[in-house]
Amino acid sequence: MSILPTVARDVGRILMIVSFMLVASMLVAAVNGEFFAVPAFAVSSLVMAGVGYGLARFFADAPSSGKLEAMITAASAWGALALLGSLPFVLIAWTIHLDPYPAWMNTPPVDDTTDVFRDPLNGVFESISGFTSTGLTMAVVEEELPRSLHWWRSFTEWVGGVGVIVLTVAILARPGSGSLTLFESEAREKKSKILPSVVSTVTEIWKIYLGLTVVSLLLLVLAGPVWAAATGQASFVDELVAVVTDGDPEVGMPLWPAINHAMTGIATGGFSVHAASIGEYGAVLQYAVVPIMVAGSIAFPIHYLILRGEIDNFWRDIQTRWIFLWFGLGTVLLTAALWLGGDATGQFGDFEETFRAGLFQFVSATSNTGFGTAAIGGGTERAMSAGATFIVCLGMLTGAAAGSTCGALKLVRVITLVKGTIWQVKGAFAPDSAIRRMKMGKRSMGEEEVQAEYTEAAVVFVLWILFLIVGVAVSLAVLSSEHPAEYVIFDVMSAQSNVGLDAGITGPEMPDTMKTMLIFNMWIGRLEIIPVAVLIGAVFRRLNLYS
Repeated sequence: MSILPTVARDVGRILMIVSFMLVASMLVAAVNGEFFAVPAFAVSSLVMAGVGYGLARFFADAPSSGKLEAMITAASAWGALALLGSLPFVLIAWTIHLDPYPAWMNTPPVDDTTDVFRDPLNGVFESISGFTSTGLTMAVVEEELPRSLHWWRSFTEWVGGVGVIVLTVAILARPGSGSLTLFESEAREKKSKILPSVVSTVTEIWKIYLGLTVVSLLLLVLAGPVWAAATGQASFVDELVAVVTDGDPEVGMPLWPAINHAMTGIATGGFSVHAASIGEYGAVLQYAVVPIMVAGSIAFPIHYLILRGEIDNFWRDIQTRWIFLWFGLGTVLLTAALWLGGDATGQFGDFEETFRAGLFQFVSATSNTGFGTAAIGGGTERAMSAGATFIVCLGMLTGAAAGSTCGALKLVRVITLVKGTIWQVKGAFAPDSAIRRMKMGKRSMGEEEVQAEYTEAAVVFVLWILFLIVGVAVSLAVLSSEHPAEYVIFDVMSAQSNVGLDAGITGPEMPDTMKTMLIFNMWIGRLEIIPVAVLIGAVFRRLNLYS
């Protein structure tokens, strides 16, 4: 039986749901007085909804998804969203360039930052960076973007952080509809289920996610006024009014940036409304963003248990415990590296600034958020030493918890590889008759279970490194030799780990071949490679390319 009907129907349903994001964006554009952007969002919504409706209607009688169909659906849906989600970028850029509307629609003058999206490849890059919650960008000076594009970038990251399939299952799925296999195909596991029903699980995930976003917004809005009042810089009320009205707060974050950073922070996405990212703000807000990134690093089932009052899961859960240990160790290592000569350009004036930069950059890298407060590199010029850059790369490689909004390998998989390798070595010294078990947190695993999980982790790790090597090789081949090799590795790893930090290479001026390669790296990184490999295998079979 062909798998195409099931895949096409499910991809169509996903596109139909996501098209409503574009309708909501029309309202945001209108509220901000950017009426010139409304037709672009309307056309984009109609195209996406039309394609989705056509697929869902034509293949309405297709059977439910099995594991194979679900994996291909996940890979295909994220690819389709990258293409169709680019339409607002391209259409708005061309609207500003051509200026076809009357003056009351408030079309702004042409600027270099928005104009780069007239190139469809740049639009696709920005779209997939958003939906994969990566945060690498073609926008050089993000302040110049219209607010409607600020919103669309943040909205794609916010939905992409929790997963478009999770969104679709929450709205459309019914028990017995194949929703579990779809849920697992989006780089999730059965252990990520909070409640027995997958539909109930995704509903609970969205409740938690919305709650965390609201709390993040309140933290960003209130941190500045509280600090200003505590230090006597301004009264709490005056500072809060300045923040909410987008005035000129002393130390706070105005409401519009706070909305966007709350969405992209909890999604561990990293798009910002500033070219300097969180470096635009002072120490108070830089520290305030750290707990938001940490919250996005913790698995949703742990959030659920903590909200039920089971606070001990902060240290009883192996992933959460290791997240805090790894954040702490990485911060110490990066701070030491920067303080002992790793700050090549003298960005930091004293130890507190160095510590704050080390803490922020390592948490941002390991949580795969991609916010920045310091320069990693300037493309061809060094800002951090190779040693400091390597420590940040380690954080990007491991990532944080499975079942969270993070990408990369996932910390539990790294733990499995380390403990599994030690277990394998010890096995060589054990007698053949020995009954051996390995403890992983609360779990005690027998030999077959250990081998299965160790093999899965090893396969993903090998494939992950293989595609990283391919991405680096392609990038080195098309880039100028003036770029330090570690910075090339850094940007490719940032794309594949869905981080968003860059060393000054990623941007509209880089070769189209590298842009295409990084688009592929972001795509496979978000889905943890296997679904994309399955899709490629299915295409090869369809074209009879196997011997």
